[in-house]
Amino acid sequence: MKSDARVWLARRFGAASLAVFMIFATPLLSFSQTVIRVGAFPNITHAQPMIGKANAWFDKAMGPNVKVQWTSFNAGPSAIEALFAGAIDMTYVGPNPAISGYVRSQGEALRVIAGAASGGASLIVRNDSGIQKPEDFHGKRVATPQLGNTQDVALRAWLKAHGMKSTDKGGDVQVIPLANPDQLSLFLKKELDAAWAPEPWATRLIREGNGRLFLDERDLWPQGKFVTTHLIVSTKFLREHPDLVKSWIQADVELTDWINAHLPDAKRLLNQQIQKETGKALPAAVLDEAFGRLQVIYDPLRNSLLTSARSAYDAGFLGHQMPDLSGMYDLTLLNQVLAEEGKKAIQ
Repeated sequence: MKSDARVWLARRFGAASLAVFMIFATPLLSFSQTVIRVGAFPNITHAQPMIGKANAWFDKAMGPNVKVQWTSFNAGPSAIEALFAGAIDMTYVGPNPAISGYVRSQGEALRVIAGAASGGASLIVRNDSGIQKPEDFHGKRVATPQLGNTQDVALRAWLKAHGMKSTDKGGDVQVIPLANPDQLSLFLKKELDAAWAPEPWATRLIREGNGRLFLDERDLWPQGKFVTTHLIVSTKFLREHPDLVKSWIQADVELTDWINAHLPDAKRLLNQQIQKETGKALPAAVLDEAFGRLQVIYDPLRNSLLTSARSAYDAGFLGHQMPDLSGMYDLTLLNQVLAEEGKKAIQ
């Protein structure tokens, strides 16, 4: 309350009345928080949100007038549905669910505002599956985290490149959408032959599920770089709260730099959060191997997303014509943050 208002109240009602008024008014004023609702997955390809949860990085950066409310998802399509429903404002998510959401909403629902991870996805085969070369996938059962998610599209594109198709497209490779923990269980039961999985699940399939690395997805991309995770925001929230979105991006960029400069501490915090959300921490060897196949970034690697979009279109997930994705990115706030920190702008 401004000083002149206090003087007026004191003269009008007396000091005692003013004291009573302030006792009741102050708590009311302190509850004027803005809630920002953010989605993330308990995977190491979501290192920034996972570590940010563990050490309250974003809570501290956003300040006392902003409450951060987290929601955990298993795969991208579920996060996009939550964004559509207005249940979350932002989410860390893979490229293909974001593409699908953008196209379904005719470009209205979301914008990509920053990157999060490159790499960290692999095709793993069960050691006793009989798979030694690409053509051995004929008649096999291969899992992905969810129909239409990033790894699902990558698998279908790879099958097509090797002259194969999934059974739902008239081929003989059974592609099975299956949550990552269930993939490990079915590897052990010999009910799956392979899986295209994000980290740390790819490494866990190798170390705990009698699996073998058949293909590191980085080998399919120029310079080994492709977007695995990026940060998207609902256009409504971006329009109404650009200041909050910029503050979040600034915190995200600073956290990304901190992670890359403090990997041992970052891995420890990441593992703590994985244990909290999944009930089981990763063995140190699993964490190190998994982290070795990805890079934590803030560049959204736009070109790799456009390639993924073509693969999603070819797989039948984007309708009857290749969509125009020219308006999908809004890197204005990211580049403002980078300029303020003396960093190179993202094109």
